Amino acid sequence: MGFDDTYKLSAHAVITNDADEVLQLRATYADKTWGLPGGALDLGETIHEALQRECREELGREVVIDYLSGVYYHRVYNSHVFIFRAHFKGHGDIALSSEHSAYEFFSLNDLSPVQRVRVLHCLHFNGEVQSAKF
Repeated sequence: MGFDDTYKLSAHAVITNDADEVLQLRATYADKTWGLPGGALDLGETIHEALQRECREELGREVVIDYLSGVYYHRVYNSHVFIFRAHFKGHGDIALSSEHSAYEFFSLNDLSPVQRVRVLHCLHFNGEVQSAKF
């Protein structure tokens, strides 16, 4: 690894409802897929700051970070993704940004295979941060 090499880093939240369904957002950009709230770190941000900022921007809500459950490498994007368990602070409605067209709570069986692994690691967190390559 060279001194000037750069990596893409992002932080995403696993937020569930009372039925243990997982919040996902539908993107208005790229391939318009569903994904966990969160996004890329800005220069100078910590992973915690990035997650809180991204949730505020994307959901119009503040979140409380409970724990970091995993760090995953995605070959397709040459990216490392930090997955956190989080919950909403207080009460209120979700107010999506222009980056997303919809939100929905999904059952575990309805998640993509990669999302399912990351979310299961998060929901069954035993104090050991997981990692995997996809």
